[in-house]
Amino acid sequence: MKRIEAIIRPIRFEAVKEALNEIGVYGMTVTDVRGFGRQQGHTEKYRGSTYTINLLPKIKLEVVVPDERVEEVVATLMEAARTGEIGDGKIFIAEVLDAIRIRTGERGEAAL
Repeated sequence: MKRIEAIIRPIRFEAVKEALNEIGVYGMTVTDVRGFGRQQGHTEKYRGSTYTINLLPKIKLEVVVPDERVEEVVATLMEAARTGEIGDGKIFIAEVLDAIRIRTGERGEAAL
C-alpha cells in the first residue's frame, strides 16, 4: 500500500475530488495548509502599503491506495490539479506498512 499526499491549489480541489471519485477513490483526508515553494509567495498592495505574502493557502490531500493503483491515482491527480502555472503543487508517495479499520479490526488493504 502507498500513501499519496498531494499539495494543490484550493481552487482545484473540487475538480481533483470529482476526478478521484470517477476512478473509484472515495476515502481521503483533506487539510487546509499554508506554504511556499519556488515562487516564494507574492506581493500585494493594500491601502498604499506593499505586503509580501510568503505563505500561500494550499490544500493537502492524502489517500492510501493499493500498490497497483498508484500510477492511475497519480495521473488523475496531475491532470485534475494542473493549471500550468507556477504553484500547482507537489505529489509525494510513501510506503504504508499497515492499515487498521478501528470499527472492525480489518487490516491491510481490506481496511481501505
